[in-house]
Amino acid sequence: EYEGTRHNAGFEVIDRIADKYNISVDTKKHRAYIGKGVIEGQKVILAKPQTYMNLSGESVRAVMDFYKLDPENDIIVISDDINLATGRIRIRAQGSAGGHNGLKSIINHAGTQKFKRVRVGVGANEGNLVNHVLGKFSKGERVLAEQGIKDAASAVEVMILEDINTAMNKFN
Repeated sequence: EYEGTRHNAGFEVIDRIADKYNISVDTKKHRAYIGKGVIEGQKVILAKPQTYMNLSGESVRAVMDFYKLDPENDIIVISDDINLATGRIRIRAQGSAGGHNGLKSIINHAGTQKFKRVRVGVGANEGNLVNHVLGKFSKGERVLAEQGIKDAASAVEVMILEDINTAMNKFN
């Protein structure tokens, strides 16, 4: 239902990573679609929560509990961000929800703000915020969004293979 919308930018990053590393993200588990695979020798779990978007923390918590993951060291959250221009990305090691209800839910369920995140800019809107976020990109915006999705996927790879500081220096 939300495919191609601004609010789905994080899933598009997951899809790009999954395609590159031949990881099928199709197992329904923990209120998410899950895919297990390997990125350059590192075991990874890709998860696309299937709760309401603003309740993503429920799924993230279930994944964390089942796989015994530490949010600070083992989790990278990818989300859309209306405070960034379309196609821009921002990487952080921790932080507040910044008004993003999905991040707020993850913070509440993880019990911490200390988890890595990659935010993908979807542009701000002067009108109805819900319509903007759930709307599709214009053709011009889509070109910018694709670059941001590509950069975000590359940033996640750097975070996995090297570290977050290297990714921040390269992409922020």
